[in-house]
Amino acid sequence: MRCATPWRVDPDDPRAPTAEVWEQLTPAQRRELVDSLPSEFPLDEASPPEGDPHWHPVTRARTTLERWFRRAGRRVYVSGNLAVYYPGERVFSPDVIAVVDVETHERDRWVVSDEGRGLDVALEVIVRGKRRKDLQRNVEWFARLGIPEYFVYDRTRGSLRGFRLPSSAAKVYEPVIAQRGHYASRVLGLDLVIEDGRLRFYAGDAAIPDTDELIDKLGALVDAAEQRAQEIESRLDEEARAREEEARAREEAERRLAEAMAELERLRRERGGA
Repeated sequence: MRCATPWRVDPDDPRAPTAEVWEQLTPAQRRELVDSLPSEFPLDEASPPEGDPHWHPVTRARTTLERWFRRAGRRVYVSGNLAVYYPGERVFSPDVIAVVDVETHERDRWVVSDEGRGLDVALEVIVRGKRRKDLQRNVEWFARLGIPEYFVYDRTRGSLRGFRLPSSAAKVYEPVIAQRGHYASRVLGLDLVIEDGRLRFYAGDAAIPDTDELIDKLGALVDAAEQRAQEIESRLDEEARAREEEARAREEAERRLAEAMAELERLRRERGGA
């Protein structure tokens, strides 16, 4: 049974209800309204396809962060290209998002009122996209929304910029000042670095390996283990052959000894008979 809600979702401009409207909704109405919000976003809000040059750094960033926090035992939800709904605001979808201390299950959308909190970190990757949107409009908008940290990686120019709210009450970003090329994310407890033209994450002075690097490293370990196994197998084969040759030599020596003893006994018998 459908529950009528006092909020209409416009398919051409879908928005979550304002905080005031949300407070008036029953749990059933809230659930129905959240489910009605589209997980895709309007074309005028989407960036044009930019192919592998955009997809690869976004994917590397997401998988690297997901794996790092999972191994560290931290509950950090990492996603990207996910419809994000702030109360009464236009839907948007950063390339990478992170929210700390929340459940990390899969989601179709992030609805701030329903989740009980907004984003902690947003990251955009520019290849040929709208620099003005990412470096001007988003800087003002995300600060007003209260997103604590925002980073923009311009792959074409090999540059990185970071923005941070100086306090929880602030609505204007301050730039994150790089220290020896490291842009610190206080929220994530990691540094963002441009290294050889690529976006990397550092934990202290150590770079966090991405999936490709882990695959290469594990592949090298597997190759080394296979080579070692082959060497051991070869040595065991040689030892087995040596044991077989030793056994054959021992059998031959025992056979000759038995023949010699038999011949000696025969000769003794012949001499005694003479």
